[in-house]
Amino acid sequence: MARTLTPSAPGTPPVPRAAAAPAPACAAGPARHPAVLFKAACPSCRGRFELASDAFRLAIGASRRTTFYAFTCPDCGTAVRKPAGERIVELLTGGGVRALRLHSA
Repeated sequence: MARTLTPSAPGTPPVPRAAAAPAPACAAGPARHPAVLFKAACPSCRGRFELASDAFRLAIGASRRTTFYAFTCPDCGTAVRKPAGERIVELLTGGGVRALRLHSA
């Protein structure tokens, strides 16, 4: 079963909820994560929508200030960046969002 992350209120971490059926895995190919959708909201246009894991970018830095996730609002095209605590990082990476580790010089 696919999961969707639903924020309980603006600025609060998303929580999982049931969504559509998983995408079938190809018997000949490598095992894949089931399809995961994340509920997101745009602070600019106030739009609410569901995005696939490949629509998110996750950056993990040395501190809370430099750890964040980002996406582009499909309604208004605004680049949205939000802080990501440990739980958000866990949910996003568990749902197939690829993480970029930031290094300090």
